[in-house]
Amino acid sequence: MKIKTIFLFHLLLCFSLLSYSCGSKKPGNNPETVEEAEKQLAKKAKQDAKAGKKMRKQAEKSYWDLQSKEAKKSIKRNKKRHKKNNKKKRIVP
Repeated sequence: MKIKTIFLFHLLLCFSLLSYSCGSKKPGNNPETVEEAEKQLAKKAKQDAKAGKKMRKQAEKSYWDLQSKEAKKSIKRNKKRHKKNNKKKRIVP
């Protein structure tokens, strides 16, 4: 019974310390006005967009590293040919 009591005491102590360090209780993290909240959301969206762009760039780089030299040349030629053909096809509304 004594071990169980000590264990429960330590468990409650840990929970109380963890709940104190909760982010919602900190005064600096919660915006007080709507403008501050919008600023934080905009900043978070900008960071997410930047991270997504970086990941997309890294994926494209790794894709091209896996391609053979002939495949790279072929894709480059096809891209150039498509650009040239689309320039001739002028869409008039």
